[in-house]
Amino acid sequence: MNTTFSFTSTHTDAHSNARTGVIHTPHGDIQTPAFVPVGTQCSVKSLTPQDLMDLDTHLFFVNTYHAYLRPGIAVIRQFGGLHAFMHWDRPIITDSGGFQVFSLGRVREGKMEDGKKGKLQETALAKISEDGVEFQSHWDGSKHIFTPEKSMEYQWTLGSDIHISFDDCTPYPVTHDTARASMERTHRWEERSLKKHLELQMTNYELQKRPYQALYGSIQGSVYEDLRKESAAYISALPFDGIAIGGVAVGETKAEIVSVLDWVMPLLPEHKPRHLLGVGEFDDIFALIEHGVDTFDCVQPTRLARVGVVFTRTQNANIKNQHESDELDVMKRYSIDVTKSLYAMDDQPIDPTCHCPTCAQYSRGYLHHLFHVRELSAYRLATIHNLYFMNQLVREIREAIGEDTLHIYKKRWNLS
Repeated sequence: MNTTFSFTSTHTDAHSNARTGVIHTPHGDIQTPAFVPVGTQCSVKSLTPQDLMDLDTHLFFVNTYHAYLRPGIAVIRQFGGLHAFMHWDRPIITDSGGFQVFSLGRVREGKMEDGKKGKLQETALAKISEDGVEFQSHWDGSKHIFTPEKSMEYQWTLGSDIHISFDDCTPYPVTHDTARASMERTHRWEERSLKKHLELQMTNYELQKRPYQALYGSIQGSVYEDLRKESAAYISALPFDGIAIGGVAVGETKAEIVSVLDWVMPLLPEHKPRHLLGVGEFDDIFALIEHGVDTFDCVQPTRLARVGVVFTRTQNANIKNQHESDELDVMKRYSIDVTKSLYAMDDQPIDPTCHCPTCAQYSRGYLHHLFHVRELSAYRLATIHNLYFMNQLVREIREAIGEDTLHIYKKRWNLS
């Protein structure tokens, strides 16, 4: 069996817990820290896999739930796995399907505006039990079941380099008792995921011929310090190849996300890679990297691009004054909305300092026109720019960590 998965930490910043490293996989190395674009349906909308390679993307995120429903596991099996299906020969990470299944509808318990406990949301699309989750497809209403064992089987068939164990994605807000029950269920499910993962490695001859596929355990516990620390210790003690931090992209505040990292990161093994699930908005990046996160995925850069919001390396000159800009989040200060009329006659590139293919050839005025007439190339050109921006940003962060100057580099963005 090819067991070419490992992690090498190369340098830790002298002024924070930020670190550089390399995740070695059968489909190539991932330089960390790394931003991971999300390809919900086996594709980053408007781009080809070759585009992602040209933009120096090291790792690509595919959602198991969506691949399971369309085109279906059998179809991808027929093509020989995701790499062959998408014609992508670099590393792939897949999630367990849990987040999408649970987002179809969970009873969300918490405090209402009047301070009373109550149900914030309730639908009939998903039903949880100790065995797993029964859910209805959001496409056609057909019924399906995801269990830890099925999730592992699906991810092995997809052939991703990194799998995420099946977890109970705790809703937010939630009481401590409900969060504990959810966390304990996650721990039981993750032990079952690990058992099935090892079984697939050792007993299935067809899969043994494939390259090694790693499994990350997922930490839960909502926004409660005792639960997060308990989950971090529990998951770290199991023989997972890496650690994922889940349940911090379901409505928590940015301050709560940072608190979770404060509690969890010191408890994680140094020799294993750490992935933060669903977090990576522009104004979160420095904080999560300074805590020691190695990889992180987020839909924001590509989602914003498709509505005309594109990143810039200089503060938005159209903000009325500096005092006002200080009160806005970093993303708003370092982005422009090219759909606004003030850019209709603007002959500058999105960012004059950017060397991406979009900025090298096209103006803000042209992109404004494309969005105005709903031309599909608008989404493509804006997405190319935002992903180039993100990859360049983390590349510069890696260099700053290696030189112990991350705190100086951070100041260039006027961050505290």
